[in-house]
Amino acid sequence: MLKYRRILLKLSGESLAGAEGYGIDAKMLDRYAEEIKRALELGAEIALVIGGGNIFRGVSAAAENMDRVQADHMGMLATVINALAFQDALERKGIYTRLMSAIKMEQVAEPFIRRRAIRHLEKGRVVIFGAGTGNPYFTTDTAASLRAVEIEADVIIKGTRVDGVYDSDPEKNPAAEMFSNISYLDVLRQNLRVMDLTAITLCRENQLPIVVMNMNRDHNFTRLLNGESVGTLVHSSPEQDLG
Repeated sequence: MLKYRRILLKLSGESLAGAEGYGIDAKMLDRYAEEIKRALELGAEIALVIGGGNIFRGVSAAAENMDRVQADHMGMLATVINALAFQDALERKGIYTRLMSAIKMEQVAEPFIRRRAIRHLEKGRVVIFGAGTGNPYFTTDTAASLRAVEIEADVIIKGTRVDGVYDSDPEKNPAAEMFSNISYLDVLRQNLRVMDLTAITLCRENQLPIVVMNMNRDHNFTRLLNGESVGTLVHSSPEQDLG
């Protein structure tokens, strides 16, 4: 029995860039596709949300003088580029996929329809959600939380390049301490950069757990599904349950 069966996996656009820091690294795509293939073989149902920061970030210096709505629309299209690349990597491994976009672009992706997405998952297809929520001012973290709630996922897994949630940035502070688990409220109180405020609040209101883990360690994904302690679990606290 898997610890989590239906999963929303959130990856940043930067995670696809590899050592270059921009663009798409074919080796990173292949690594992540292999991890997903192993998880599917265990019986997991997997949906994906991928950021677009490796190609364009709406709040970056490059977009400084742009209209924010225009810049965010460019960011949404960047996520579709990443989604198409990931779809190709998965299908080269024999995995059936469906790309669903929050912005209509029928030539390359299905429109997002909740019941259709759930049906694809039930049939063993990996569903990739592109174009965020389809609205400006919302991040792909928020899109991941929203889609996870809509498809009734058991968990959001946020794949990062660090092992979990720390009390400070482990890449800048070697003495940073990692939490094995932490409540949504403590994440908000300590302003820990797990996901943005809207995404955390949405998960909290729907009692949807989040696991933050290092996707660059081989077999971490399947170890987590098999019940091993991997990364940091973000969940409800007793005081929240009472409140």
